This record gives sequence, structure tokens and C-alpha cells, in this order.
Amino acid sequence: MKEQTMKQKAKYQIIEDYVIEEIKNKHLKPGDQIETEMQLSQRFGIGRLTVNRALINLANAGYITRIPGKGSFVQQATISKNLITSKGSFSEDMRSIGLKPGSRLIEYRLVTGKEAPEAAGFLRLGPEQRMHYFVRVRTGDDTPIAVSYTYLSAELIPVLDVRALDGSLNEYLRSIGIDSSGGVEYKMSAHLPTERQKELLGVDEAALLRNAHVTYNADDVPYEYVETYYLCTRYEYTFSTRGNKDS
Repeated sequence: MKEQTMKQKAKYQIIEDYVIEEIKNKHLKPGDQIETEMQLSQRFGIGRLTVNRALINLANAGYITRIPGKGSFVQQATISKNLITSKGSFSEDMRSIGLKPGSRLIEYRLVTGKEAPEAAGFLRLGPEQRMHYFVRVRTGDDTPIAVSYTYLSAELIPVLDVRALDGSLNEYLRSIGIDSSGGVEYKMSAHLPTERQKELLGVDEAALLRNAHVTYNADDVPYEYVETYYLCTRYEYTFSTRGNKDS
């Protein structure tokens, strides 16, 4: 009967069902590496192209993460943040679910307001004023979770230690006397990844959650504009207006 059921299924579905069952039965836990394409191909007598299709589907459905050169891993826990009450940074979010936070610097350069007018507008800078611009892949236990594009006002932060960008930016800014006590303005939207984002995040197709925010210092002056694109399989935001009912 089992053999008949397998014949009725598309070959790639056999692989998908096998991996999903292993995860549901806790034989595979978050962070575990699953069998390679070759191993799955040999186990089920199915071609590697078909196995690859199954792994793509599993990644798109949020069951696994594929990392080029390393393999496929069971998806880690999802981060759930309350948009109103949560003030934790990415690093704090990772630690809260037992993962080691990390950043990989992809690009850094100084740009003018003329080169990046939207960011300059948020930071109240003119066309000739400069900003530190950098791109980072944010990771949990070395697994890509998000890509961030950051602009910092060079008027308020003239010198930036690029070595600090491999760690927590918030912790570094606090160490040089910059704080976020003026508050943060957020804007959320859903996006499909660019080809470059797919490459950096190690995904073929995946919905991304874009969190754009402006951060203000104690004098109510904006010093940071960031666009972060999170894998929707890893991050979710909640919003509630519920309060105490009138007695």
C-alpha cells in the first residue's frame, strides 16, 4: 500500500513529505543539517534535479534554509516582535531565542545627500552633506536572516569604526555617546527579493518583510535611516491597540 501511494505522488513530493515528517517527529530539530542532494537521491532512487526542486519548495515553504557551499538546514525559530512595546535590537532578538547574533559587512562607503536623496531627506541633510552607507547580512548562528542597508549622518557621527559593523551597531553607537532616546519611526511593507538579496540570503524565492526606520537622538535629531529586509519565515511583527477596558 505504501509503495502504491509513493507511485501516485510526484517524485519531488516524496522528498518533501519525508523531510517534513522528520521535522514533525523531531528527528530533525531547528538548525540540524538535512541529508545532501546526493544522499536523498540515493535513498529514494530519484534524480538530483528532482531532489533540488523538492529542496527549493521546502525552503520557500519555510521548512529549511539553504546556504550555498554548506547545505540545507532545518529552519530556526521565528522571532515575534510587538511593534509598540518591543525595543530590542537584532542582536537582542537573536539572543532571546538562543542564537548567536552576527553581521557580515558587504559594502561600506561615504555618500552625499545628492547620491541618496531619500535617505538624506529622512536625516535632514543637504545635497552636499555626507552619510556613512553600508550593507550588512544579519545572521543567527551564522545563518542569514536579513539584509540591512544603513545610512548614518556623518554630521553627527563624523568618524565610524568600520570594524564595529561586524557586531551590534546599537552597542557601538552607545559606546560613542549616541543614543536612541528620541524614539524611532517605523514603516513596514512586503517585498519580493532582488537577485542580489536572494544571493545574500541563500534563498531561491522568499517573501521579505521590509522594516524601514528613522532613529532620533536625545535632541530629536535623526541620525540613522535603515532599511532591513527580513525573511518572512524568520520574523513576524504584531500590533495591538487593546488596552484596559473602562470599568
